Amino acid sequence: MYLGIDLGTSGVKVVLMDEQLQVCASESVSLTCDHPHPLWSEQSATQWWHATEQALDHLAQAHSLQAVKAIGVTGQMHGAVLLDEKGEPLRPAILWNDGRCAPQCALLSERVPSVESITGNQVMTGMTAPKLLWVAEHEPDLFRQIVHVVLPKDYLRWKLCGTFATDMSDASGTLWLNVATRQWDETLLNACGLTVDQVPVLLEGPQVSGSLHEEHQQRWGFSSALPIIAGGGDNAAGALGVGVWQSGQAMLSLGTSGVYFAVSDGFYANSHQAVHSFCHALPNTWHLMSVMLSAASCLEWAATITGQSSVADFLQLAQRASVTADSPIFLPYLAGERTPHNNPYATGTFTGLTQQHGPAEVAFAVVEGVSLGLAEGMDALHQSGVVPTSIILIGGGARSEFWRQLLADVTGKSLEYRQGGDVGPALGAARLARMACNPSLPLAEHFPASPSVATYQPDEERHHFYQRRLRLFQQYYQKIK
Repeated sequence: MYLGIDLGTSGVKVVLMDEQLQVCASESVSLTCDHPHPLWSEQSATQWWHATEQALDHLAQAHSLQAVKAIGVTGQMHGAVLLDEKGEPLRPAILWNDGRCAPQCALLSERVPSVESITGNQVMTGMTAPKLLWVAEHEPDLFRQIVHVVLPKDYLRWKLCGTFATDMSDASGTLWLNVATRQWDETLLNACGLTVDQVPVLLEGPQVSGSLHEEHQQRWGFSSALPIIAGGGDNAAGALGVGVWQSGQAMLSLGTSGVYFAVSDGFYANSHQAVHSFCHALPNTWHLMSVMLSAASCLEWAATITGQSSVADFLQLAQRASVTADSPIFLPYLAGERTPHNNPYATGTFTGLTQQHGPAEVAFAVVEGVSLGLAEGMDALHQSGVVPTSIILIGGGARSEFWRQLLADVTGKSLEYRQGGDVGPALGAARLARMACNPSLPLAEHFPASPSVATYQPDEERHHFYQRRLRLFQQYYQKIK
């Protein structure tokens, strides 16, 4: 058996996977997020650990964990977790979707003009580095107490085994990593007032980072001090969970955020359009990523304001809409946007509403707007020169057959829906744990493609219709900006 732990924004999930890569059990515990000021997004690292303990308690009560050989960890990227000399959090973690530090992004670019060429990424508010500059400016006394800066999943690693380490994929999202050479860049660290001693040791995804504390071994009934595997950022681990690990493969993830993830056979970049260029969670492998900050979260918000009890009901409402060339258009920037705009101040907007439009048309506009934003991000990624031949759909939003077909029509791409996407990151972490214990096996045996459920082909006529809608979508953003 192998265990995968996924620290998401909305909850912690743990999965138990057997030697045949099948998920035998899973447990989830919800998390809350705080927004004390506009653009702010924070969570308590202590809450993460308590949720992890609770999830493992539930798993251990229902299943024997004596056969577990290793544990892999994954989780939300970019968060700044600031620890004192005892490894205790100094303040709530500043999350990936926090937009407070736009001035500090400009400051970092001014201090290190070559930052984009070093990291392959634009300097964005979501990244870790400008968050530290914000703390240095606004909380200087606290900044001077920082002994360790870790990423969210790596705080769990510290609690599990007492080591400060991270993997290449998660480190890529800090703006401190030279993504081509897979090493910390001391110039970028120094520009943020940090040294290499304050950031975690760098490991590849399947490397061992430490051994489980004896107290945890006894509490949860493990047979030995298990190795804790480096793991990966949530998107990289999610890709491995559904078998996306080699050049030509891509996935489109419909979660809280929307992510288009494409594996590359080397280091490529298109930072000009806010495409991310990151290391994959496997050695000598990279990937590109376009990121939409509000995807399924737009549907959750709109379901609430239209009186729907769930996102599933909201999607049913959207299907009843009468869609024409004059239907309203929704810009889905409820939390700003990354690809292709890198604009934390962008806001959500309905354009073209009339008295003829009811709840169904509003619902469809939201689903279509998210789809158009994803298509725009996909186009930006392809301009890097990486054009995948296979695209799969994962994430909670992908459960909707209606949305799957709409995405195929909007993007003009063939999309494949596979099993396992709902536990992708945790499953990917468990697969990395298996790889660590069986390093001689071929990669294809560790990361096979998940079983296909259905493939969705674009309808040519509808694709042309949505291409016209996409041009309007893009024009409206520019005019409103």
